[in-house]
Amino acid sequence: MKIEFNTNKLKKYANDDSLAVKKLGKRQSELYKQRLDDLTAAETLEDVRYLPGKYHELVKNRKGQWACNLVHPYRLIFVPLENPIPSNDDGQYIWIEIKGIEIIEIEDYH
Repeated sequence: MKIEFNTNKLKKYANDDSLAVKKLGKRQSELYKQRLDDLTAAETLEDVRYLPGKYHELVKNRKGQWACNLVHPYRLIFVPLENPIPSNDDGQYIWIEIKGIEIIEIEDYH
C-alpha cells in the first residue's frame, strides 16, 4: 500500500530509528515501525484489518479516519488517499478498495 506522511516529523520517525526512539520511546517506536511495515506490505486496507494493532474506523468528529494501537493510550491515525473514500450504498467504507493512506498523527484521542 502507498503511504504518505502529513508531517516531516512523522516521516523522519519512520526513517530514523534513533530519532524515533528518542521522541517516541523504545516500545512505541517499535510498534510504529511494525504498523508501517504491515501497511506497506498490504495491497489494501482490508489486508491489515485483523492484524495485531486493532485497525478500526473512527466515528463522530473523526469519521473518515482510521486508527491502530501503539502503546496505550496512543494510536496511529491515518486517512485514505482515495477521495472520495470508497463506500457502499449504506455509507459503509469499503476497506478492500483503499490502496493508499496518509499518516496524520500519533495521538491519545480518548
